[in-house]
Amino acid sequence: MANSPQSKKRARTAERRAEINKNRRTRIKTFIRRVEEAITGGDQKVAAEALKSAQPEIMRGVTKGVWHKSTASRKVSRLAARVKAMAA
Repeated sequence: MANSPQSKKRARTAERRAEINKNRRTRIKTFIRRVEEAITGGDQKVAAEALKSAQPEIMRGVTKGVWHKSTASRKVSRLAARVKAMAA
């Protein structure tokens, strides 16, 4: 348990930040899920629109420190490849 005033404050801050980061992660996963559902649905136009809206949200997770840059780039790249493959 935290004893000093500063460590108590850090514990409170960590709790608040954990909640905010959890919400951000959930939001990103929702956008990714929408793209994947559109891909499995078979509609390339809807999938492309979903990817277009998901991409900035995923990269925002990088700037906010929720995800690593490489992880986000990999996710976007793989989703884009799957959407592009639907045309063929």
